[in-house]
Amino acid sequence: MGSTFLTHLPSAWHVDQAILSEESRLVVLRFGSDAAPECMAMDEHLYKISDRVKNFAVIYAIDKDRVPDFNSMYEIYDVCTVMFFWRNKHIQVDFGTGNNNKINFDIADKQELIDILEVAYKAASKGKGLAVSPKDYSTKWMY
Repeated sequence: MGSTFLTHLPSAWHVDQAILSEESRLVVLRFGSDAAPECMAMDEHLYKISDRVKNFAVIYAIDKDRVPDFNSMYEIYDVCTVMFFWRNKHIQVDFGTGNNNKINFDIADKQELIDILEVAYKAASKGKGLAVSPKDYSTKWMY
């Protein structure tokens, strides 16, 4: 349901413009297939938090099959991927998983997602390219 309410970017030009034109907010891009259950769940979370984060983040959805231009550039091989940009710069977040470039795992709690966006925004607005997630998502804590 959330996928239909998120703003979809239909072409690579629109994605570039979204990243380039935003001066004061974090740009959150969800790459994936709208029909995939993982993307539907992530879209639902992103849609539900979009009103709470609208002052510091803008959220877009991109269908990686319709706009394949970024798949190899950003290594988008997973079903659902979320990335962050600030003033045309990719913002990395250390989740403890070894992959700091993107979220490619399920985040079940909306507050956790808001916390990640806040951390990324604060780091980016201070000129840092890497933020540290408030929670460690490595598998060593799951056992």
